[in-house]
Amino acid sequence: MAKKKFNLKNYLHLVIPSMWIGFLCMLTFAILFFGSIKIGMWGALPDTSELENPKTKLASEIYANNGDILGKIFFQENRTNCTFEEIPEHLKEALIATEDERFENHSGIDAKALIRAIINLGKDGGGSTITQQLAKNLFHRESISKSNRIIQKFKEWILALQIEQRYTKDEIILMYFNTVPYGNSYGIKSAARTYFNKNTEDLTVEESAVLVGMLKANTTYNPVKNPTNSVQRRNVVLAQMHKNSYLDKHDYDSLKALPLKTNYSFTDHNTGIATYFRAHLTQWLKTWTQQYAAQTGIKYNIYDDGLKIYTTIDPMLQAYAEEAVSSHMAILQQQFWDETKKRKKDPWYGEDKRGNRVYDPEYPQRMIKQSHRYRSLKNKYTQSDSINFYLNKPIPMKLFTWEGEVDTILSPMDSLKYTKQILHAGFMSFEPQTGYIKAWVGGINHAYFQYDHVNKKATRQVGSTFKPLVYARGLDDGKFHPCEIESTGPVIVEYANGKEWKPSNSGKVPETVTFYEGLQKSINTVTARVMKRLGPNSAEVVRQTASKMGIDGSKFEPYPSICLGTMDISVFEMVSAYGTFVNQGIWVEPIFVTRIEDKNGNILADFTPKKDEALSTSTAHTICKMLEKVTMPGGTAARLRRDYKLPENVAIGGKTGTTQNNSDGWFMGITPNLVSGCWVGAEERNVHFYNTRYGQGANMALPIFGKYMEKVYANKSTSLGNGKFEPPNGMPLIELECNSDSLNTNPLNSDFSEFDESLF
Repeated sequence: MAKKKFNLKNYLHLVIPSMWIGFLCMLTFAILFFGSIKIGMWGALPDTSELENPKTKLASEIYANNGDILGKIFFQENRTNCTFEEIPEHLKEALIATEDERFENHSGIDAKALIRAIINLGKDGGGSTITQQLAKNLFHRESISKSNRIIQKFKEWILALQIEQRYTKDEIILMYFNTVPYGNSYGIKSAARTYFNKNTEDLTVEESAVLVGMLKANTTYNPVKNPTNSVQRRNVVLAQMHKNSYLDKHDYDSLKALPLKTNYSFTDHNTGIATYFRAHLTQWLKTWTQQYAAQTGIKYNIYDDGLKIYTTIDPMLQAYAEEAVSSHMAILQQQFWDETKKRKKDPWYGEDKRGNRVYDPEYPQRMIKQSHRYRSLKNKYTQSDSINFYLNKPIPMKLFTWEGEVDTILSPMDSLKYTKQILHAGFMSFEPQTGYIKAWVGGINHAYFQYDHVNKKATRQVGSTFKPLVYARGLDDGKFHPCEIESTGPVIVEYANGKEWKPSNSGKVPETVTFYEGLQKSINTVTARVMKRLGPNSAEVVRQTASKMGIDGSKFEPYPSICLGTMDISVFEMVSAYGTFVNQGIWVEPIFVTRIEDKNGNILADFTPKKDEALSTSTAHTICKMLEKVTMPGGTAARLRRDYKLPENVAIGGKTGTTQNNSDGWFMGITPNLVSGCWVGAEERNVHFYNTRYGQGANMALPIFGKYMEKVYANKSTSLGNGKFEPPNGMPLIELECNSDSLNTNPLNSDFSEFDESLF
């Protein structure tokens, strides 16, 4: 039988309807599928309000007093939004040329690019538009499984169409640049600062090409980690810009031949300027946001909501302070090592029953038992031998040194011994008239030692730096005149309960001095005589004065011995108190924030310092002049003018402080418009200099202030530190060039700084 010839015409009446049915079925399925996605059957889509007000995590920004950014507060995303005016045209062109050539002409989905991506299986690039990528950045940042990837793509299409309906092309570009991740930075503004240390508007064409190139793969094309790959990718971006007529042939050839130049300046919580201050500010802000929420019902997240915090910190003075601390502490630490090596004993000491210093060999064993490593080992092993084995077993570790971080092999016990011998410092400087804190250095290296030695909770024994407050109360009550001659001999001071206290002096002192010389040379018995004149309730009246000057007096023991600084006080409080002297008796609360704004610039809070009249203007001025004498020949701080390059005849005063056994070294420094305070010591009071020559405040703390003021005075663009301690208007000047035979008969008029006062 002959085979029947196939005739298409005989089947067209069946094929064509089938194709239409198939097409209609697919179309129906697509419509239903899109509809199901849109109504949320495959997961909720952003509602209208979210689309119109998309929320991204914004780091809070900390501003210095000159408007510069000190740092940011963020948890995971270091992101700062920029405005469209900050985006240079070539940056926009680089993005469009590389990521979405037809961006200006499509409505969110580029059909041509999509079909090309499907046919080529994505080998020649994906089909996602800038708008689709924006949708992903805004609303689908969570990890997506492969099974849900198709659903996500459909969602992005829907969202892209909705975004295009609600925003202009420029707004979409801006939102894209503000949301795109750059590894450890988020948004183009943070990326420009991180990789080139520039503002976004200052990016060059080739730098813009580098950052746009990173969008393909943050790590692969990272200019710092993979510079070769980065250059290759940069040149691809430049080629795309040439292809799309954004660059002519000459510019393209010139730019692609340029070497890669970066200026990496990644800032985290342990790098950059004012690290200790920023950490303290972060904790302060957490409390403030809680209080603000309680008052207004509005909650802010300091890590995500892009708050703008304007501080009083002067970046120039902050840099001077940090340099002064680093410079001196490196020298002081070496002095400490040298003394330890010379004595051939570890520098930990205790006290016997009589208060005498004794070597304490068990100190490391007690300290190691407080460590996390010891507790972990104790939970794992019951035998003390096993614990000790691992505590003394050398292991790889990193150590802080003043020459930089070092990799070494050390046992946990030896590591503890090393760490406990590190000396620390706290320094603060503020303007007493305004209360504005200008510099805050809470320690020597925030990456290794996070404890802040400036804030109110960081208290240490203050020693003789407290004496001026005692003198101030005596002057206010009219108990003595600065030029009055007084004996330095033994004195008995009675407690309110009838008990007696008999202080002693450190080193050789004259038989008689004027009261101002008693402070100048920091003679304990003279200060005790001021307390005796204040009566049996002297401790209470001094406590009241200290409280008015910004010191928490609730911890004061009700004993006359407080006049020698036996109590623990913070650097913050001591600087606050000394500001009262300079500010004519008016205490002004030190503050470090002037205002807080939301991300849109709306002011949420303004801050002004508290004020209180603590001393008479005459007393305050007299104390300033007495402190000025401390820095002159014969005073405990005479080396300040001798060893540091300070202008002649500048008004500068100060007070040294050294506590028992040299555990704490202090220096308080004043000028007419800048008051500073510094503490130096080890983490534990058992660790300290053995020799007072090195362990006194004049050697431990004074040099930091000296180095700091050297830089302040050397900067002719600022008037900080200048001027005189002028007497208040209408007030007679109390003359301290006392016309008395006492000065002529004084057998000792030497520099006491070599034998600074001690607590007892």
